[in-house]
Amino acid sequence: MLEAAAASSTRAGALPLPRSFYGRNALRLARALLGKVLVHRVGGRTSAGRIVETEAYRGPLDQAAHTANGRRTERNEVMWGPPGHAYVYFVYGMHWCLNVVAAKEGQPEAVLLRALEPIDGLPLIAERRAGNRKTPVADARLLSGPACLCRGMGVDGSLNGADLTMGRMVILDAPPVPAHRIQRVPRVGVDYAGEDAVLPWRLFVDDSPSVSRRA
Repeated sequence: MLEAAAASSTRAGALPLPRSFYGRNALRLARALLGKVLVHRVGGRTSAGRIVETEAYRGPLDQAAHTANGRRTERNEVMWGPPGHAYVYFVYGMHWCLNVVAAKEGQPEAVLLRALEPIDGLPLIAERRAGNRKTPVADARLLSGPACLCRGMGVDGSLNGADLTMGRMVILDAPPVPAHRIQRVPRVGVDYAGEDAVLPWRLFVDDSPSVSRRA
């Protein structure tokens, strides 16, 4: 069920989250981001969705992270910078993924946004998702999964490094999600990470129809 409080936040003067909000480790940020609202405004058109699924990546000590063992490359450089910026990368030669940089400068942690509930700009989101598909996607599933999220929200590599506290893509404050509605399970697609692969660092809103997968 789409939440009225979150839906109204894009038109009721809700403010972008401040830089200080992001200055916590990725696991805590993954929890705190649930219920907040991602907004992207481009070309006079707005799309927005409530964050309902996240994954935490804890940096050098996390074998699933792009910065595992202190790896620093041109691709992951944004993770090494200040928190509250977008880390957008290309995967499988076809999909973009959107992450939120956490912690503090020099501590390269990030949170992957895996799913949103669409709450504004639904026709635009559906138009972006349509592509060559012959079968329509249910509204609640338009932003389900990191690749679908980026496609539907119009996120690509041009937004890598974008400041999420200002500009055309921001995350707005909204009421927090109660603890009893949140599930914690292992992350997706990180079997290569050994013991870190089974850490319950994927969080989602249990009653949301937009969650990409539940186990």
